[in-house]
Amino acid sequence: MTKLVSKWNYPTTVRFGAGRIKELPEVLEAVGIKRPLFVTDPGLAKLPVVASTLKLLDDAKLPYGVFSDVKPNPVESNLAAGIEAFKKGKHDGVIAFGGGSALDLGKLIAFQAGQTRPVWDFEDIGDWWTRADAAKIAPIVAVPTTAGTGSEVGRAGVITHEASHTKKVIFHPKMLPEIVIADPELTVGMPPFITAGTGMDALAHCLEAYCAPGYHPMADGIAVEGIRLVFENLPKAFANGKDLVARAHMMSAAAMGATAFQKGLGAIHSLSHPIGALYDTHHGMTNAVFMPYVLAFNRDAIEDKIVRLAAYCGIKGGYDGFAKAILKLRKELKVPNTLPDLIKGLEIDKKRAGLIADMAVVDPTAGGNPVKLTKKAAQTLLGAALEGTL
Repeated sequence: MTKLVSKWNYPTTVRFGAGRIKELPEVLEAVGIKRPLFVTDPGLAKLPVVASTLKLLDDAKLPYGVFSDVKPNPVESNLAAGIEAFKKGKHDGVIAFGGGSALDLGKLIAFQAGQTRPVWDFEDIGDWWTRADAAKIAPIVAVPTTAGTGSEVGRAGVITHEASHTKKVIFHPKMLPEIVIADPELTVGMPPFITAGTGMDALAHCLEAYCAPGYHPMADGIAVEGIRLVFENLPKAFANGKDLVARAHMMSAAAMGATAFQKGLGAIHSLSHPIGALYDTHHGMTNAVFMPYVLAFNRDAIEDKIVRLAAYCGIKGGYDGFAKAILKLRKELKVPNTLPDLIKGLEIDKKRAGLIADMAVVDPTAGGNPVKLTKKAAQTLLGAALEGTL
């Protein structure tokens, strides 16, 4: 692990390496946070990793508050409660600590606490982000404890609109954390299911970014290496959660996926989002279920790209070889093959299928799919994921 220590400045400052969580008080001082709100999820809040991190703040005599009312798919009421805690504690910044849910909500609290308009006015549509008062956005330090969403290096947060059961992406450039502490030791406690789900989320980000249409060779290059890292290291991290080298490479792959997907995402995400909003499923595992079906749907538009990708990853057989490698990886990680395997007792009638398809085609990620995602196509893909037909 001695070589896997570095400080990056892309796309923000990242202090990468085992044990670097000890630098948290120094990092807070560097960004000017004197009274942080520590945002995490309720499960993580009970674990020793949080207690030991908070002790660092105690030892540095830093006053702080803790907020952990965070659902696996954060909702508007979570954000409102977090803003209330931020204001009540007179906090001046946020430590977003955890997986994608805690990271997203922590960023959204820091963003929204000083705004006067509702959060939905800042959805990632056109230049809506310019409506925000940038001077009122509090600084953010991000500390990921999973290796999946890459939200620590992202300029947006995902939140579910409770009334419509739709996921919304809220964007602002200043939502990008000022400093990230990427310490792979913090991911050691992840159980295999979460290791698999978050890792497949990182893969989905890299794969969809690479396949998205448009010219962005920098994003393509980052995505391709991220995919290689996932294939090489996710099975190792899944099999042995204490493999710090594999954990470190997966933490890199997660950040790479989130950096690359500024180019675009696609139907894996646009179908996964409504399923997550309606059934509260694990986002990364839902992506993993949809992945081979969407890959097959997009084949004609992406085959040449996938052939190059397979060669880079050392996978023989071109497109077919890569598609088989995805299925092999899913099997190795015990990813459910279908949605009913993921959601026990699932029954989707024609009306609900139509609703999911309607939600998928208007999801902001749908526009990045290399083949236009129509309602009919979304219904076909949903049917494939329900029945396991490729």
